[in-house]
Order: sequence, then structure tokens, then C-alpha cells
Amino acid sequence: MVLSALQGANLAARFALELSALGALAYWGFQVSTSPGVRVLAGLGAPVVAAVAWGLFASPRAAVQLPAPAQLAVQLAVLAGAVAALVAVGRPQLAGAFGAAAVTNAALMAWWDQ
Repeated sequence: MVLSALQGANLAARFALELSALGALAYWGFQVSTSPGVRVLAGLGAPVVAAVAWGLFASPRAAVQLPAPAQLAVQLAVLAGAVAALVAVGRPQLAGAFGAAAVTNAALMAWWDQ
């Protein structure tokens, strides 16, 4: 019973990490340029591209079923992109915390075969 609660919490944490990654990409996009047009395009475009990639290739109900290593690569690209985005906007501590949370979550997901 306790284990299933922890597994459920880990899945909820994964969803929170996915949403946080989209937020980090949007934050980066709105900071990337002095041009308002570029900022809006990047701020809206980066998270949309990441969400579409995740939905098509990495989600549990993905439209395109990839082999496990390729699916993991898409997930890693989105989460690592969020870490890089946070570093790029001068938030290295937040990037480190996000990266540590993502690695811990991924390790638990692998351990529990989620």
C-alpha cells in the first residue's frame, strides 16, 4: 500500500516535471532577445514544440510508438533542454535542482518499471 502510494506520487512528480520543463522553456523564450517579436515567438514556440514532441513520441499514450531508447531520448531532450534554458537565463541553482529532481524521478521510474 505504501509502495503504491509512493509510485503514484512519483508519477505525479513526473507530470509536474513535464509542466515545469514547459514553463522553463517559455521563460527562456521570453528572455532570449530584445526584439518583442522574437521573444513572443520563442516564448510560445519553444514550449509548444517540446509539448508536441513529448505528446507524439514520449507520453504513455504517444501517437507514435518508439522503441524505449528513442522514447527516453525524447524525454531527455525535453528535460535537458529545460535545464539548459534555466542556465541560459542565469538560474543555475534552479537548473541544478530541476536536473536533480528529473534524474531522481527517472531513476525511481526505472526502478519501479513505471
